[in-house]
Formats: sequence, structure tokens, C-alpha cells
Amino acid sequence: MRTLIEDIHSLTRRIGRPVRLMEVCGTHTVAVFRHGIRSILPEEILLLSGPGCPVCVTPVEDIDTAVEMARLPDVILATFGDMMRVPGSGVNLQEARADGSDIRVVYSPMDALDIAAANPDKRVVFLATGFETTSPSVAATLCEADRKGVGNFLVYSNHKLVPPALRTLLGDDRVDVDGFILPGHVSTIIGAQPYEFISAEHGKPAVITGFEARDILEAIAMLLAQIVKGEPGVEIQYTRAVRPEGNPRAVALMETCFHPVDVRWRGIGKIAESGLSLREEFRHRDAPRVFGLAVEGGPEPAGCSCGDILKGIKVPTECPLFAASCTPESPVGACMVSSEGSCAAYYRYGIRR
Repeated sequence: MRTLIEDIHSLTRRIGRPVRLMEVCGTHTVAVFRHGIRSILPEEILLLSGPGCPVCVTPVEDIDTAVEMARLPDVILATFGDMMRVPGSGVNLQEARADGSDIRVVYSPMDALDIAAANPDKRVVFLATGFETTSPSVAATLCEADRKGVGNFLVYSNHKLVPPALRTLLGDDRVDVDGFILPGHVSTIIGAQPYEFISAEHGKPAVITGFEARDILEAIAMLLAQIVKGEPGVEIQYTRAVRPEGNPRAVALMETCFHPVDVRWRGIGKIAESGLSLREEFRHRDAPRVFGLAVEGGPEPAGCSCGDILKGIKVPTECPLFAASCTPESPVGACMVSSEGSCAAYYRYGIRR
């Protein structure tokens, strides 16, 4: 660890200018704070948070649609716990449950399938969120529902894909990033190839990284070394979990049930082919299609800087609402809701300036 820290300081001196690195994954953001990594880096290195928090990028209209589904008669909505307080244009899911809607927190999509099997007189909707990490498990659950003949199990897919979001960021002139700390969990599924455009088309270094302190420090050193050499590429630091080709079986399962579609990301806007929608073979389980729902969400909360924070244009402390009207107890923006949200991490670890 000491050697890595010395290498980072030495490489930074050789670069001779400020370096802006983006940790794309929300889990990395929390790990950076938990390990105190910022305190041992040279002041020339600025770590920025990216759009790798699935809760944070879920747009207002998707929350509003989920609330409307939960209000339908004989419907049970199942979702992960960190989705319960994500703001919509009206009430959030937690408030909708308090108003009488049957909304249940589950730990996996298979839990939602079990609820459907136990309640054949209800329609059970699983609000599916997450990146490439979680979509194969939802695909497996869809196949299992067909195998078991559980006809009342539906899915509302809000899955997002990481590489298209990074491509959009790199096309934004306001985004100033020198290198990317790429997500470990997502990359166990998709591997390294989908990120190659980062270096090939934009000349930026990128490293797929684990979540321990040594992992993150080693990734930073690898990024700095690429900058010093002027040889950007996509490297894998997290070799104990990530293969260059990823997990072909998981990708094949995902592609069996889903296909890419254009979707909106909260605070960022519509990104081409960055979401996953159920294929025609599973249209009987596509909740919005079954219910005929198309809810238009309201605007983002006034003054909220989540969009700029997710792009690395701002840090949370530059938002006028941070730690004032927006706190974990009373969140205005989605970045303050999730345990992986950058605003929540800044707040929890006492960063106020």
C-alpha cells in the first residue's frame, strides 16, 4: 500500500497538472470515502462521481409509473429497498405504501416470483432496476416463471446499460475527465471490450477496478501511468473477478429476454440504446404493456444538481440544496437517496465544503 501511494505521488509529479478521474460506480464512490482514499492522494488528483448508481439515474416518470401500477386493483408491486424513497413528481413508493398500496421490499427477483406463486389472484409486478449486473438474474426469473407457469408475474424493466452512458458523457463538452475507474460488478458480466471506445475514440485511459483500498489505489496508479506514457487503453485491475470476455453465459441469458432501447436517465436525458426492454416473446410479462400505462413525469426538483453531479461536472457540495433542504432524511434529489449515491456519501462522511 505504501509503495502504491508513493507511486501515485511520483506519477502525479511527472504529469505536472491537475488530474480528474471519474469513479463510474456508486460502490466505488462509497469505498473511496470508507477507506479514506481522498486524504492520501495528491491534491492535484480530483475524484469525481459518475452515473453508476442505478437508483440515482431512475427518472421521475418511471417512479410515477410504478406508483400508478401499485395503485391498480389486485396488484402487488415488489422492488428493492433503495427504490422506496426515490422522488417522483408526486409521492414516492414509500408514501404510496403508506396510502394503502401493496408494495413489498424483496432481495431478489426470485422473491417476487415466490410472491406471485403464493398469490394467484393478484398480479405481481417486479420493478426491475440496475445495470448489467442485475439484469441476468431478472432474465433467469422470467424464464423460471415461464417454466413454472406462473402467469401472474410481470416485470417493469428499468434496467440501464453503462457503456452508452459513458459514450454520452464523453460527447459532452462540459465533461472534463482524464480517466475512468470502471465498475467491477458490471464488468464481471460484460468484460472489457464494450469500453474500448473510451481509449480508441476519445484517447482516455480506463481501468476496471475492485472495491478494496488496494484495488482502488492500484487502479489510480495504473491510470496515471497510462497518462504519463501517453498510451491510453482499457486495463483490468480486478483480474480475480473480471475476464476480458466477461461472462458470455450471463450475457446470452440477458439477450434472450431483453433488447436495447432508448431511455431517459434522470438529470442526463435520453441516451440511445441505453435501456433494456422485454423482447416480444415476453410481452405477456411486460407490465407497462399489460396495463397500458404511459405516465409522463414532472420536471426535476428546482435547484437540484443531480444531473451535473452524475456527469462529473459538479461535486455534491456545489449543489445549493446539499445538506440544507436536501438530506438523507428528507431527500430532494435521487443522489441523496441511495446508499451508493454520491450526495449521500458526501453527507454521511461529513464533507460539507
